[in-house]
Amino acid sequence: MSVARSPARVEPVKALIAEDEATLADELREVLCALWPELSICAVAANGFEALQALEQHAPNVVFLDIQMPGMTGLEVAKRASGKSHVVFVTAYDNYALAAFEQGAVDYVMKPFDATRLAGTVERLKARIGSVPANLESLLKALSEKLDDGRRYVRWITASHGSELRLITIEDVCYFQADNKYTRVVTAERESLILRTIKDLGDALDPSTFWQIHRGTIVNIRHVCGISRDYRGRLLLRLKQRQEILPVSAPYAHLFRQM
Repeated sequence: MSVARSPARVEPVKALIAEDEATLADELREVLCALWPELSICAVAANGFEALQALEQHAPNVVFLDIQMPGMTGLEVAKRASGKSHVVFVTAYDNYALAAFEQGAVDYVMKPFDATRLAGTVERLKARIGSVPANLESLLKALSEKLDDGRRYVRWITASHGSELRLITIEDVCYFQADNKYTRVVTAERESLILRTIKDLGDALDPSTFWQIHRGTIVNIRHVCGISRDYRGRLLLRLKQRQEILPVSAPYAHLFRQM
């Protein structure tokens, strides 16, 4: 006697939209829902930090990434999505879009959005959704070079710690904080002082990694593990390897909007 088997449950295709312009993000979501009703929009991110959180939380099949978001760029996020999610670049710059399309990204869409173009993108996504996502290493390198405006950001800091001088690589810095005429350089293990102002540092640090969150504080966004609000609604940042909480002042709260 044969036993009827129930059909296997098909997991929905999940998509993440990372676009800092809220109107464009809403428009893209609306058009995608109309063209691909079965697609589940698991998250809409307004900046790169939100996008990274959504990648880890939802593991989307498809990521629509604006190349030039404030703070952390779409290219930084794409590094984490490479080989895990199918990436569709969103751009207003045709030379970037053409390079992305030719070097193995799933597709690209231009701003302002065109429904016919998006329909073609959706069909290509449906055809590739069962395949392994592209490795974007060479593409991201090429796009990073195009986006580079010729500036070279500081790679290390020479700081005093007691009577000794320490060479601190910039990746190890959790945050910088003004301290009278000095600036504190805070890493996971210790604190040091440099005779350099926060304003001077702000011009020398890569803005895709270091965000000013207060008049006297610049944080390495890669060392942030979470965000909360206090009873007054003020944003507070928690760090991965430090116990202190860093407040975000009102002029910089827009970097973390919708969180």
